[in-house]
Amino acid sequence: MLSREQYEEASRLQIFSGCRPETVATLLEAAFLHKFPERIDLAKEGETPDFLHVVVSGTVELYARYRDRETTIEVIGPPNSFIAAAVVLDRPHLKSARVIEPARILMLPAASVRKALPEDAAFATRIAVELAIAYRYVTKDLKNQKLRTGLERLANWLARRDRETGSAHRLVIPFDKKVLAAQLGMAPENLSRGFATLARFGVRVKGSQVEIADPAALEQLAKPDPLIDDPSS
Repeated sequence: MLSREQYEEASRLQIFSGCRPETVATLLEAAFLHKFPERIDLAKEGETPDFLHVVVSGTVELYARYRDRETTIEVIGPPNSFIAAAVVLDRPHLKSARVIEPARILMLPAASVRKALPEDAAFATRIAVELAIAYRYVTKDLKNQKLRTGLERLANWLARRDRETGSAHRLVIPFDKKVLAAQLGMAPENLSRGFATLARFGVRVKGSQVEIADPAALEQLAKPDPLIDDPSS
């Protein structure tokens, strides 16, 4: 059960925007708001979901496995929910989820979510928006993977991260480089070679610290496309 403070915080989340108070009350009545450390699994590929998860703070990695291989699908932060499609359809997760930066996660019972959808148009709209955002992310990522080389994907990731963190041209890779490599569809050794190649374009890397000494050269290599790289498009 949520404390009064947790209830107030959760009720202000974007996923409840415009919802009827009774819908919010019903959904939060059996909800949990937990703190999770790094490496904790939140959802398992192939299992039917018990909860819809909403990231309140921290970072979560969505990943998948096949035989002895594993890859990162997406890295998400607040205020996003994740794997909503499995909850709506009551079908097995196609992805797993684990915490990669200590996170606070709101867990809404899946059955309550499905029950609320036909009863509250505003809540159904919010879930539709969550699903649409996830669909557009997958489409953009597919275009990124199929239309760009590994070096171009890395250059665009750095350029976008720089913009998102204030264009200071100094940034921190917020998770393990193996996660970044998988997210970009690259082997770890190819990521290392990519960083070495980007030195010619003014990119200097030390551990997780990145300095972009020549932003114009990096942008020229990246050639960002708003239909791939702009999160608001």
